[in-house]
Amino acid sequence: MSQRSRLNLVVVQVLVLSLMLAMLGRLFYLQVAAGLKYQNAAVNITSRDIVTPAVRGAIVDDTGLPMVMDRPGMVITVDRSALAKMPDKGQALLKRVATLIGIKYSDLYVRTRLCGEITSGPKAGCWNGTLYQPIPVTKEATQAQALKILENPDTYPGVTAIPVPIRSYPSLAGENVAHVLGYVGSVTSADLLNTSKKYYQNETIGKTGLEYQYDKYLQGSPGVKTVIVDRTENITSTSTTTQPVAGNNLVTNINAKLQAVAEKALASSVMSARAQGYRGDSGAAIVMDVHTGAVLAMASYPTYDPNIWQKGLTTAQATALFSEADGVPALSRAIDGTYAPASAFKALSVVAASHAGYNLNSNFACPYSIKFGNQTFHNDDTKVQGTMSLQTAIAVSCDTIWYQIGYDQWVKDGGLRPNNNPNDFFFKNASLFGVGKPTGIDLPSEASGRLPDRAWKLAYYKANKNFYCNYATRAKPSDLTPYLIAIAKEDCTDGYIVRAGDAINFAIGQGDVLMTPIQMTDMYAAVANGGTLYKPEVARAVVNPDGTVLQEFAPQVTGKIPSTSSTLDFLHAALRQVAVSGTAAGVFGNYPIQVSGKTGTGQVQGRNANGSAKDPTSWFASYAPSNKPEYAVVMMVSQGGYGAGTSAVGVKDIYNALFGVTGNTVDPAKAIFPAGAPPKSIPVIDTKNAKLKTP
Repeated sequence: MSQRSRLNLVVVQVLVLSLMLAMLGRLFYLQVAAGLKYQNAAVNITSRDIVTPAVRGAIVDDTGLPMVMDRPGMVITVDRSALAKMPDKGQALLKRVATLIGIKYSDLYVRTRLCGEITSGPKAGCWNGTLYQPIPVTKEATQAQALKILENPDTYPGVTAIPVPIRSYPSLAGENVAHVLGYVGSVTSADLLNTSKKYYQNETIGKTGLEYQYDKYLQGSPGVKTVIVDRTENITSTSTTTQPVAGNNLVTNINAKLQAVAEKALASSVMSARAQGYRGDSGAAIVMDVHTGAVLAMASYPTYDPNIWQKGLTTAQATALFSEADGVPALSRAIDGTYAPASAFKALSVVAASHAGYNLNSNFACPYSIKFGNQTFHNDDTKVQGTMSLQTAIAVSCDTIWYQIGYDQWVKDGGLRPNNNPNDFFFKNASLFGVGKPTGIDLPSEASGRLPDRAWKLAYYKANKNFYCNYATRAKPSDLTPYLIAIAKEDCTDGYIVRAGDAINFAIGQGDVLMTPIQMTDMYAAVANGGTLYKPEVARAVVNPDGTVLQEFAPQVTGKIPSTSSTLDFLHAALRQVAVSGTAAGVFGNYPIQVSGKTGTGQVQGRNANGSAKDPTSWFASYAPSNKPEYAVVMMVSQGGYGAGTSAVGVKDIYNALFGVTGNTVDPAKAIFPAGAPPKSIPVIDTKNAKLKTP
């Protein structure tokens, strides 16, 4: 290597070494010498999101009438971090605020506590959000209240009032529909941690009902202004700004006028049950389009004012919503209440009997009582009915015929020592009818009911064997009767076996079988339309604010009734006879619209809180007109007595409105649907002029 090359190499090495020393010096300066300076700058500068809630989409009925929509409102909020800095932790301030907005201090205190903070005493109405967001204490503030807070920040530190859209349930047709619509509430800590959705701390989202089910359509997008603040929370600049985007509107199959009629008829039936001497504690009524599964009305009793969620729940209101003494108004009996279906179940039993090979046109003996082993089973009617056709047996609701059929099939399946592959005609047909499975209705929290077949018996036995085998020490003293002790001893040994009593009771919709009113409605709609089970659908379409239809919800078939056309023809004739000459003839005997249906009077075990025996569950499941069915209408009244005397009367009130019936006269112009069927087109939605559309 030449001398010149060596010199060039030395120069390059010196340059590289110099650059490395310069870089190391710069790193030392940034990380050590000037580190505190930049650390303070990072602390002093951070971002905050100022969120402007979007207008939430309206939920309207099938004519476009708003059943829930946003309206301008004023919310008063309390900042918990400000309370924490006060010597008394904000007690005096909260008392001033409580006096200003006219509520009890104890209620306001609970509203400003995280639910996890309250370890004793009432916690209903507590705050489900976080400590890092302003807590709304009322959304019904008046202009005077808001001005007093805003003009006196020294008197109300940490308290503010801001205009926000408030969810409103205007009840323009007199409808309540609380259990269907649901309600909205603030996001919780769990919601904020949900990475699949981007929520902001002061957003409102759907919590139950349609508000929850279709939240992604109704929610819209909030406006967000991201500002840069220093360590004293002073805004130094604005980073980004996005404008709020209103949510889409939801069109439902519910008709608000029909909904109001169903609610009134249900409440009237409950009161009628009480007037007859029954407890009448709750109930449900449903109207369904038999050709599509569209839910046209769905009522639950007792109910509540859906606006209370927006006004701010008091402790008393929140407690009452879930109080058994008040009938648990928060519970939707239509989709989440489960009851013994009683004789309304016999429509299914007819199909099961046909599969078992019975001639439906034969005559059967209907004695007053029938004995199996050491147990006697009775008809509700004490008269000896003699021999009759199965059609007449359905009409007059003879139970002993079905006791015998259920017992005979149990024996053929092997009795206490079942065959390897028992036919189980009743169990298998019930499953195909949808018993024991949710219908899939587009509402949250639907119950599945109960199909007490062999698989269920085994699972139930495994879960409860320890209780049965230690019944004497684990049962309530009131349940230590000789009969129940004997049953527990039997169940301890072989409680997984389907016994004769199980099969006998199942054939008439008693025993362990349970159904929801929506399941019963879906079943009778399928009988009416020729055998197709549809998914019950409340929502009909999603429409954006400019009126463009974004999505329509088409009818969905979920199954087929396992029946021949001849069996369905027999069933149609039998159900018609119920209203003409059977148990419902006193209600529908001279009715100008042909109605087909079945009464049910379900026996209930157990006692009420006051020690009284539970009264029967009243059912009437029906469809009309019989010759060309359009609607299935079902009513159930818990502890309501006889199906004919309570629920059938309420169903008649609904048919009166559906068809425009007054006395024995039909006036189509007065019908809920003057065209004879629900409207097919998507309605125009006009929330601004909604009051002009009040029926």
